[in-house]
Amino acid sequence: MMVSRARRFGFGMAVFVLVFDQISKWWIVSSVMQPPRVIPVAPFFNLVMGWNRGVSFGLFNSDSPLNDWVLPLVALAIVCFLVVWLLRSETLTMALALGSVIGGAIGNVIDRFNYGSVADFLDIHVAGYHWPAFNIADAGISIGAVILVVDSLFSGPDRNKLDG
Repeated sequence: MMVSRARRFGFGMAVFVLVFDQISKWWIVSSVMQPPRVIPVAPFFNLVMGWNRGVSFGLFNSDSPLNDWVLPLVALAIVCFLVVWLLRSETLTMALALGSVIGGAIGNVIDRFNYGSVADFLDIHVAGYHWPAFNIADAGISIGAVILVVDSLFSGPDRNKLDG
């Protein structure tokens, strides 16, 4: 089966997000946050060290032993669904968005197996209000999901096709 250019770019995006995520987490956990502290980078951005045992924004963040296996298995099932969707995708935009979500999801699953939770270290804040700390994988998942929604709402059936 010949894999289209769009799908190759999608899988390439998954690898890019995964590798960038894992390298950034390794660097933060092993070097930068020894000892853990708040590092101001800009007036609206800090590096922090947080561990999320739950899902996005700390939902289901508990010490339940179910979190150790249920959350990674659910994430891997979603990844399998997304890979099938990526294999069927025909547009560059959709393939790149799916790849971004896939790479991010796998990056966070790797954290769960390596650390027992997900390493979060990016802290954006404005006027004393902090967005929940996140990581490159979370950014990939969020950006990919937004692109999927926008693409499905506004693109025509032949837009961004690379197959041929």
